[in-house]
Amino acid sequence: MRRSRDAELRRAGVASFSLRKARLAALIASAAVAVSGCSGGGQDDAGGGDELVARAPGVHSWTSNPCALLAGAAPAKGFVLGTTTDSADPDAREDIGENGARPRFRQTGCLADVTGPDGEFWKLGTTAAVYEEAEPARRAYLVKENLDRAHGRGPERVHEAAYGKPDDDQGRPGRTLLLRNGDLLLSVTAYGPYGSKEHEVRDDLRRMVQNTARLMEDGLRDHDAPSPVPS
Repeated sequence: MRRSRDAELRRAGVASFSLRKARLAALIASAAVAVSGCSGGGQDDAGGGDELVARAPGVHSWTSNPCALLAGAAPAKGFVLGTTTDSADPDAREDIGENGARPRFRQTGCLADVTGPDGEFWKLGTTAAVYEEAEPARRAYLVKENLDRAHGRGPERVHEAAYGKPDDDQGRPGRTLLLRNGDLLLSVTAYGPYGSKEHEVRDDLRRMVQNTARLMEDGLRDHDAPSPVPS
């Protein structure tokens, strides 16, 4: 009888341990899902999170009202978009290509005043070049990246098709982000207030250019067009 009772207690202990183990695994899985959701993590997520993730290549369209793509969204938490000016050029330009090729693109951009949480004024600017094909956009991105590397201005890798670098406007600290996606080459630059120090505004500048890049890329993207083959 004692051996039978001991065996029953051991079975009960094993069952209790298995139940606790299953509950722990479920809690870990739930936490992982929650963290993934808060991070804004999927490649097709255009916003959310502090990190700029790579998206699947898309097809993009030129717009004459690029500042409208930034309206209604804060450039960063606590910041308010102020006066904006469109700088859209409807005429196609020719780029310097390889082997005599002259790839064409159209350019559009937005200049904006931004008010910070303390009421000071920041500056934000975007320039988007929409190419007729994806390959020239890729080459133009690589040329800019190599020039910045050669001049010691970065690049600080964000993902495989985006990099950031510090910028400066007569002592006013800034940051520039260059991003390529399919036929789009996008540049975003932000500057802190006059008299600010680079270490004081570094994190806000990074958030500002990355959030603006998300909004611009998503706003210019043709969501009904099939994704091109990655180049």
